[in-house]
Amino acid sequence: MVLATDFNTLDPKYSRITPELRKLVRLLEETSSIDAELYVKYKVNRGLRDLEGNGVLTGLTDISEILAFHKGPDGEKIPTDGELYFRGINVYDLVEGFIGEKRSGFEETTYLLIFGKLPTKSELSKFQALLAKYRSLPTSFVRDIIMKAPSSDMMNALARSVLTLHAYDTKANDSSIPNVLRQSLLLIATFPMLSVYAYQAYRHYFHGDDLFIHLPKPELSTAENLLQMLRKNGKYTDLESRILDLSLVLHAEHGGGNNSTFTTHVVSSSGTDTYSSVAASLCSLKGPKHGGANIRVVNMFADMKKKIKDWEDDAQVENYLRDLLNRKAYDKAGLIYGMGHAVYSLSDPRANIFKHFVEKLSVEKGREKEYGLYSSVARLAPKVIGEERKIYKGVSPNVDFYSGFVYSMLDLPPELFTPIFAIARISGWSAHRIEELVNAGKIIRPAYMSVAKRGEYVPLKDR
Repeated sequence: MVLATDFNTLDPKYSRITPELRKLVRLLEETSSIDAELYVKYKVNRGLRDLEGNGVLTGLTDISEILAFHKGPDGEKIPTDGELYFRGINVYDLVEGFIGEKRSGFEETTYLLIFGKLPTKSELSKFQALLAKYRSLPTSFVRDIIMKAPSSDMMNALARSVLTLHAYDTKANDSSIPNVLRQSLLLIATFPMLSVYAYQAYRHYFHGDDLFIHLPKPELSTAENLLQMLRKNGKYTDLESRILDLSLVLHAEHGGGNNSTFTTHVVSSSGTDTYSSVAASLCSLKGPKHGGANIRVVNMFADMKKKIKDWEDDAQVENYLRDLLNRKAYDKAGLIYGMGHAVYSLSDPRANIFKHFVEKLSVEKGREKEYGLYSSVARLAPKVIGEERKIYKGVSPNVDFYSGFVYSMLDLPPELFTPIFAIARISGWSAHRIEELVNAGKIIRPAYMSVAKRGEYVPLKDR
């Protein structure tokens, strides 16, 4: 296709779309489009998933495991309630342990993921003290890096801060395991500060809010520090900090096959530094198909609450859910956000754990009616999806279904929903980066088959 266009019409500020630009876009769409049948012909697993939606095996890990099926007597796959293991320990047992002892669990979970074993009481105490020691930023970093260039996008601000920390590290490019461990602990400890301070700068410079900076307190947990740094009065309830801590535990790691963790392995295999690896994973997590899903759940429910007159009427709820699937409601994408998972079928263990505490928090916050609507959708959506869609496995609420509701009840701003995911997942990324470096082999380089047609070069004067 020959296209005559004036490239000067590509306005750098993208303030207008000219006819020439439309032609250029059509050319891009035409030359970038690949016939879907070719993926079948050459047996290419799009998205690294097979025809049944299962992830293609691309590596080995000792850090975590997800189970969604059991094998029957004839080797057939039988769907089962989902199970999640951190270093071989069932997440149900892990949560029951620290909840039963009425203490925070994120620091213990981080220790388990990185070092491969549960810490003793003494080891946990020393580890918590070490993280507290790491909760500081270079002199003037907040003023010069965060405050002087505020951003309306918290994930971009976080990634920028991480990359800038490289300049303050005299051993930034040292990929020895002791140094990578040091860098990992630094990032785990400072992610809450980088995220909250970026948000405070955004609110001050973009919306005129009062600017306040609360320093982290060494005696507080990661979740407690998050809440006290974010809130002007620094106050929070015991239930609030416990539920936020639980959320961090449930988001800390997930099987190794998720997009951002795979990014950690891919980028680390190139031999790059820790800050670059983490920044790449942050950019992956930012995507709405990954870390931004809970925001879509919250927005979907906001629309639902406006459109449904009686939240307790199953028929009205069902009708709205059918409208969602038939592209007649909310964003008309044909999806019920928060329902279904790439691996789990009958249930997501993280959602199951969350559900009980979500109900307790809704009572404390006086939002039981909203919790009732969430419960109705969780109960009715699998039925509606089963009737409206051809599905190869069960559908159930995933962790994103509840996490956004939890964060809204904690009065956490939507701008921080995905950064909070990152604050948790940096523990898993760190463990996977170390695992990749310890087992360093070839750089990860997947194959792509070219389906381009051959052509002849035409001299410039003859085109």
